[in-house]
Amino acid sequence: MAMQPWFTDAKLGIFVHWGIYAVDGVQESWSFYDDIVPHEQYMSQLERFTGAEYDPRAWADLFARAGAKYAVLTTRHHDGVALWDTEYGDLNLGRDYVGPYAEALREKGLKVGLYYSHSDWNHPDYASTRKPGRPPEQEDNRYSEVAAEDEDLAAWERFIAYRDGQIRELASRYRPDLMWFDGEWDRSEAQWRIPELAALIRSFVPDVVFNARMLSEGDYATPEQGAPVVPPDGPWELCLTINDSWGYQHHDHNHKSLAQLIRYFTETIGGGGNLLLDVGPMEDGTVPQPQVERLEGLGEWIRKHAESVYGTVRGLPAGHHYGPSTLSADRRTLYLTLFDIPRAEIGVRGLATKVSRVSVLGSGTELAHRVVGGLHEAVGVVWIDPPAQADLDPYATVLKVELDGELELYRGAGRF
Repeated sequence: MAMQPWFTDAKLGIFVHWGIYAVDGVQESWSFYDDIVPHEQYMSQLERFTGAEYDPRAWADLFARAGAKYAVLTTRHHDGVALWDTEYGDLNLGRDYVGPYAEALREKGLKVGLYYSHSDWNHPDYASTRKPGRPPEQEDNRYSEVAAEDEDLAAWERFIAYRDGQIRELASRYRPDLMWFDGEWDRSEAQWRIPELAALIRSFVPDVVFNARMLSEGDYATPEQGAPVVPPDGPWELCLTINDSWGYQHHDHNHKSLAQLIRYFTETIGGGGNLLLDVGPMEDGTVPQPQVERLEGLGEWIRKHAESVYGTVRGLPAGHHYGPSTLSADRRTLYLTLFDIPRAEIGVRGLATKVSRVSVLGSGTELAHRVVGGLHEAVGVVWIDPPAQADLDPYATVLKVELDGELELYRGAGRF
């Protein structure tokens, strides 16, 4: 299937990690899996989760103000606790939180993404087999696998039936635009029955987008936390936390600054990707204020520079400009991002297409430019006068470089 154009033009999505782990502010699922928190204590959060202030319209409004075009909600993490009133399995919150979320997003014109973990470390039939090829001496985790001699393929069939039942509910009820899978490492593609799972979802939503953790059925790459130095080919998305945690952890105050988040964002879209920026609501459903402030600040910057964000494609390869850039869809306008106050002229190398005009996005101030050097096919450097102090953005200034035709680049080594 061709990639859905809405995804590649979205640029920003919001990841929402919300579940019972927010009650005590512990790491989602992994805290009991790794024996950091006793399993009984972790699961006791189920009875203490209230969602008392859950307001999906407030979420959607915040996400729209941030400039996001989609959001992804953790409908069921590895702990197996469902955020909707599922008829499959025993772990849910007795209330449908997913339906109001999907409705609120669509009211704001945002695409609906649902996260679902392939793994379920609480399901009684999950730890019934193991991934093929695992070394026999590798230590087992009791929540995810059994010794080879204890495998129970009938139990695994029951688990797949449970998984398919939940997926059928999500796909048929909420018609997601995107399904964001996780936990794929625990089993093989054949064990997950990935093609059959994809066909099941597409029977309800034919145009659904899958992330790469749907393995052979994935539509785009999903780097996590680490910004790629060399952007992946094709569509991709960087999922990133605002602090160090996915879900709410009351002790985690190590929030990235707005300046850092704008850098992550501009570098990601400059490489042709989307930024999926994570928030972790508290157990009552409210988003922590430091995260609200950063989303609102990012949205303010995006609104000012929207022309360089939406309707663009990946920009110049590394080495042409010292900073990220984007390119208009017609390939006739470059947008160059400057993070620091320029001390001198800004040089752009390898532009084989003539530059007709350069201005500061947001203020419209025109900047003088000239070409210096060049020999035969090797083109000269375009030097752009630095913007005045009054034209600089406090976080990242964008220069609009209008070209006489479609962008052509010189990528050679010159005459030897």
